[in-house]
Amino acid sequence: MKNDFSHYPVLYNEVITLLNIKDGGAYLDGTMGGAGHAAAILEHCAPKGRLLALDRDAEAIKVGTERLAVYGGRAIIVQANFADLAEQARSFAPAGLNGVLLDIGCSSPQLDDGKRGFSYMHDGPLDMRMDRRQTVTAADICNTYSAEQLTEIFYTFGEEKWAKRIAEFIVAGRQKKPLASTLELVTLIKQAVPVGARDKDQHPAKRIFQALRIAVNDELGALNRGLEGAVSVLKPGGRLAVITFHSLEDRIVKEKFRYFAADCVCPPHQPICTCGKLVTAKIITRKPILPSARELNENPRSRSAKLRVCEKV
Repeated sequence: MKNDFSHYPVLYNEVITLLNIKDGGAYLDGTMGGAGHAAAILEHCAPKGRLLALDRDAEAIKVGTERLAVYGGRAIIVQANFADLAEQARSFAPAGLNGVLLDIGCSSPQLDDGKRGFSYMHDGPLDMRMDRRQTVTAADICNTYSAEQLTEIFYTFGEEKWAKRIAEFIVAGRQKKPLASTLELVTLIKQAVPVGARDKDQHPAKRIFQALRIAVNDELGALNRGLEGAVSVLKPGGRLAVITFHSLEDRIVKEKFRYFAADCVCPPHQPICTCGKLVTAKIITRKPILPSARELNENPRSRSAKLRVCEKV
């Protein structure tokens, strides 16, 4: 397991180009991770530009602090949820930001470290907390939620067609012994999903682990709040770039960008606008930007990445 939080910055060139980075600008990376994108932004806004880098994960904060130390006071690093980026940004750049980057999802080091509990391939505690200061873990959800609640989580956040059956197996299994490890959960999932019904190209536990991770970390709620906050603190002409890795996230970004770009959200049949909604941003990427063939070859984990960008008006 890599403990240095190093990773490939996904869609590196596309992010730098579409953020339209300028010297002297103020930028925010809301999901610093291994600081690959953060370092690139600092390089391109040199020598006077500044960056505020946020991350929920204490390990990422430690590594990012070390990696960005070379930039001195141009890099400010804070352990915080990007859902709260507006509050952080206002103290960092009261006049507004020139750009915001959000790289949504789980980082490779989190997935590769069995002790974090994100992976269905490694045994470890059933945790999945990005910020280990929070109290609720995946084990808490699996051991205390009702079958109906678990079914809703698995179906809504994992789009799992066997959600109800898997939830029932978990509830039955925990009556014998509370679930404590990732592989205990994987075993129950495999028992619940018939071999002949499994996707040949996907691990049977993939969607359930995704759903639990989203639930534990309130990822979709954080994304909604982060998008709203980002646009609110951008200067006119400032850009918001968002990288997503699954359809639930991409759908939220796509719909939120459309909302930002709309000057009215009243029902279509209503003759007079009463909502008062004004355009706050224009969409730069009409279709999501996808990794190149070269990037896919060099970094297979980028295969599901999608980049969308909008600009504050």
